[in-house]
Amino acid sequence: MKRIFILLTIMSALLHAQKIQVVDAENSQPIANARIILGDRVVYTNDDGFAPAESTEKNFEVSATGFRKQNFTAFTALVQLKPIFKDIEEVKIVNVDIKKIFEDVSKNYHKRYFSGPSVYDITLKQRAFDNDQMHFMVIAEAKLWSKSNMYNFKDGFRKDYDNILQIQLNTIKYLKNKKKDSIFSQKTNEFTHESIGNFFFNFEIYRVLMSLRAKTTKFSGNLISDDGEEQVIHCKIKSGFGPEISGIIRYNTIDKVITSYEFNYVQDHIPTQKKLSADGKEFSKKLGNATVKYEFYKKDGAYFPSLNSMSTDHFVYFYKDQVHTKKGNMEIVYNNVSKSDNKGLESKVDFNKNIWENIPVKEDKEATILLSKEEQEFISQK
Repeated sequence: MKRIFILLTIMSALLHAQKIQVVDAENSQPIANARIILGDRVVYTNDDGFAPAESTEKNFEVSATGFRKQNFTAFTALVQLKPIFKDIEEVKIVNVDIKKIFEDVSKNYHKRYFSGPSVYDITLKQRAFDNDQMHFMVIAEAKLWSKSNMYNFKDGFRKDYDNILQIQLNTIKYLKNKKKDSIFSQKTNEFTHESIGNFFFNFEIYRVLMSLRAKTTKFSGNLISDDGEEQVIHCKIKSGFGPEISGIIRYNTIDKVITSYEFNYVQDHIPTQKKLSADGKEFSKKLGNATVKYEFYKKDGAYFPSLNSMSTDHFVYFYKDQVHTKKGNMEIVYNNVSKSDNKGLESKVDFNKNIWENIPVKEDKEATILLSKEEQEFISQK
């Protein structure tokens, strides 16, 4: 039966010459959010493990969290990645001082990651689920300009956001919202100090260090693998306040750079909060869990971002006699990058209103989006 399943997976991938499917080599299950570097272009797989790629592609790299990186000299429609480990409990414990790593990366961030003005072609995706039913999805193509590729705290506190980053909305490929209720519908609020900071990894490092530096915090780092250049480290952070944190980082020991970061924030032990909607409705909110991801790749001797995502799960809303369990995700894929200047973008979104209310600037570019089966079904619903 397993052989038949593997054969069907291979045939499915071969029938789609304009796609690459990435699967787990041990069980042939699709790998979502696998990164494929195609020359100067970066794409990621959808929930079904597919990513757009021409059959003429060659010399490309495929990687995913928890799997061994592979390089290919010629096109292949099916990529099978081998897991780094099967079970974290089976890994021989080698302790790593993760606080020392984060302190060093924070102190030298501007030296080790590209810190000059740059402009990116990006793909924005946002989805929201209510009681396991998708009710909101938007996928858009845009440009993102950053002055220093890092969060500037002084500009942030002054709300001088245009001096930190600018976004030009190019094409809204898909936008659908099935719920209009002010409490249970997905909407983008005015940008704030934290929402701007979430675009930048140095802001996330700052948050982690706040926990690591607390006197009551207990933390550990266990080495999962080490190939002499890159270490994969499992991290746990438990402070006396706030969420419990755990996750995996890839750390380049030569360049002293965190190239991949995926941390889970467990918040369900935090007490229920009283909230007020924009139109005055009172409700209660129970925090759930969140997963934050950042990925970087080396280009022309410098490290540039390729992915920034945040996923939330099991956030519970109580309103009158209704109980709604929500989850969602926001994802930015940095498809390509070019160096820029301090001027920024000619057309930019107004952060003082919903980003999707801004008028797109039409600009055609090579397709970087493949809908998953679930997304296609949602879009086709009346």
